[in-house]
Amino acid sequence: MSGIKKLAGQTLWYGVSSIAARFIGYLLVPLLTYSEYVSPADFGRQSLLYSAIPVLSILFTYGFETAYFRFSSQEAYKKTIYSTSFFSIVISTILLSGLLWIFRAPFSALIGFADIPQIAIITIGIIGIDTLNKIPFAKLRQEERPIKYAFVNIAGIFINLVLTWFFINYCPRTLANNPDSWTGNFFSFSTNPIVYVVLANLIQSAITLLLLSKEILSVRLTFDTKLWKEMMVYALPLLIVGFGGIINETFDRLMLKAWLPGSDIFKNEQVGIYNACYKLSILITLFVQAFRMGAEPFFFKQAAGQEPQKIYARVLKFFVIVLSVMFLVVSLFLPIWSYLIGPAYRSAIGIVPILLLANIFLGIYYNLSIWFKLTGKTTAGSYITLIGTAITIVLNFIFIPYFGFIASAWATFCCYGTMMIISYNWGQKVYPVPYPAKKITAYLIIAVLVFLIHKAISIFVVDFWWQTISGMVLLIGYILFVARIEKKELEKIFLWQKT
Repeated sequence: MSGIKKLAGQTLWYGVSSIAARFIGYLLVPLLTYSEYVSPADFGRQSLLYSAIPVLSILFTYGFETAYFRFSSQEAYKKTIYSTSFFSIVISTILLSGLLWIFRAPFSALIGFADIPQIAIITIGIIGIDTLNKIPFAKLRQEERPIKYAFVNIAGIFINLVLTWFFINYCPRTLANNPDSWTGNFFSFSTNPIVYVVLANLIQSAITLLLLSKEILSVRLTFDTKLWKEMMVYALPLLIVGFGGIINETFDRLMLKAWLPGSDIFKNEQVGIYNACYKLSILITLFVQAFRMGAEPFFFKQAAGQEPQKIYARVLKFFVIVLSVMFLVVSLFLPIWSYLIGPAYRSAIGIVPILLLANIFLGIYYNLSIWFKLTGKTTAGSYITLIGTAITIVLNFIFIPYFGFIASAWATFCCYGTMMIISYNWGQKVYPVPYPAKKITAYLIIAVLVFLIHKAISIFVVDFWWQTISGMVLLIGYILFVARIEKKELEKIFLWQKT
């Protein structure tokens, strides 16, 4: 159990940093959705931009983060892995950023901002600087330094929030009351508000790079060509995995814009509404992200120990338990969570439970994917991701014209559910792990049933407080039910009694 406790501790640290950072960052949603200066169409365009950026980020990093963890556990490469990885990323970032700069006009049109060319320039800067941050961040994770990781992460997001508030709220209000105000040096009503949002992001990225300067300056002037070639062979299939994952995660916004009938303004509004409600699944995505931060280096280290499969099985079980509780925390109290977004964006609130379950499936898939990362069969991950991508594209193409963002939510659910099932069945043949599949499935089904029971209660009991109380009772009941079943294991983990 010591391994699980260690992972839980690291996940807690990464979770605290991710939750704090994401919470601060999430304040951007009400800041923008409640702003008089930012329309739903503007918010929708910004959502589309931030759906395109991760695609380029995958290309810029080409799977080297995971390759870094894979090879850093090998004694022969410990002295050269960091410098080799960092210099590879630096050189490729310079080349790719240069190409984007040369073709910035078509790039502007591709991301939907041909009318605002400065967006493309700022975006290139964001992608390039964020890419340079990747390997130093990976070094912090590999060396199990979550406190420094948390500080840098939170500081950057906080700066982004303050700057966005300054540009979007303070400047326009001050300038409206006093046209001669000093804020006129930073703000103009003729400039699209999205420019200021991405400018704040660029400054955040640059300050993050500065905060990681100690890690960057520790790079040795060495480059191991043999190691680099091995890393590339391992990482390139992960590039396909990354592309497919980003398409599955963010392209539904782009597909909504492309395949929804109606005017451009209507399409952008629908994308903005969908994206705002998607943010309400933040509790699940935060935990999944925090878990990945700690789990990826942890899994590779455990592979060298005795019976790592048993540890992986226990980790997945408790991972699902935590996610099922989080699912209920959000879905049972949606009326409360809905206040995090503006009233104009709440028409899609019904898709939130679907997206929560979809992200649970994605989290389980991340756990299961350890089999092809450990065995070096990363091409298998490519096939699984491509299947998920095909499902995403086909379902969105067929159903978006009829059901809009509801189709996108169900497409996400089907995509991640399919990837999870395929990875489990395939992985058990190549790298068997004794996952308690029946128990995990039961926990998820019971959690969904609890949600449906509360939904039925809400139909007959319309009073907000009674709905909230009934949700609390059901949530506590579920937690006590799981705690009773897992009593012995929980006692071992939390040392409630000697084992």
